[in-house]
Amino acid sequence: MTGQAIIELKGITKTFGQGIAAFQALKGVDLTIERGDFVAVMGPSGSGKSTTMNILGCLDSPTSGVFKFLGTEVQSLTNDQRSLLRRRYLGFVFQGFNLLARTSALENVELPLLYRGERKEQRREAAMRALDRVGLGPWADHTPAELSGGQQQRVAIARALVTDPEVLLADEPTGNLDSERSIEIMEFLTELNATGITILMVTHEAEMAAYAKTVVHFKDGLVERIEANHRQGAPVEAN
Repeated sequence: MTGQAIIELKGITKTFGQGIAAFQALKGVDLTIERGDFVAVMGPSGSGKSTTMNILGCLDSPTSGVFKFLGTEVQSLTNDQRSLLRRRYLGFVFQGFNLLARTSALENVELPLLYRGERKEQRREAAMRALDRVGLGPWADHTPAELSGGQQQRVAIARALVTDPEVLLADEPTGNLDSERSIEIMEFLTELNATGITILMVTHEAEMAAYAKTVVHFKDGLVERIEANHRQGAPVEAN
């Protein structure tokens, strides 16, 4: 790690609903993520971890507090600027892969670049590089139905990497995989992190969190504790 903060959360709150129906999902979250870190976010359902990840992904806004990305206050940005931040700096990996069923791996990986308006030739070249990076170049023309679960998640990771993001946000990336495929994906994420990409991963599994450098535990809308994992790959405490 460089010691440079890429993400800073100070006093972040999030309230859903109004009046007697109001629910405070986040109650003052303070969290700093350094560039190059691999962070596992853990906690029981309703602890606030998913709400926090949505804020970090610029998919939702806090009710109060300060969210800085590379020193810029995200709340001060316009909607278009937040969208640009999301497209240029963030990559997303989901538990359910979210691949288009009748579309090839190559075309799935191209999608973020299509949304950015890049030319076909540039999209294809970048998508192939991303697929090669995850070891799936030979499967570029295959549809998701022709790939294993682990391969589908690698396609999803390639799609997240095709824009060269600073931060990879992974929401339960091994949740739909068996143990062998889960280890395969976690080892690959570790390799990606070693290239300098900052990774934030939500997980319920201590075995998967063990691959991270830092483990952040949420409870009742707050960061309960933060642990440095000096033995990556070794089990960490789940609660």
